[in-house]
Amino acid sequence: MARASSSLSGRNGRKRWRRSRRSGSSGGNCVEVADDLGGLVGVRDSQDPAGPALVLPAASWRVFVAEVAGRS
Repeated sequence: MARASSSLSGRNGRKRWRRSRRSGSSGGNCVEVADDLGGLVGVRDSQDPAGPALVLPAASWRVFVAEVAGRS
């Protein structure tokens, strides 16, 4: 089950957010993903990094990405 969170801690108490390589440099509508959370994945709005993040199981994230990419 996904949940919203405003604070996440990755391994060693730090999380590393990243954007897709396909995101443009214009700062449009992008999300950032933190996948170093020990079985969980955080997703947040890149334009509101201090805002809430959606947290879901890593397996659910993999299914979502495969669906979006048309690989399922």
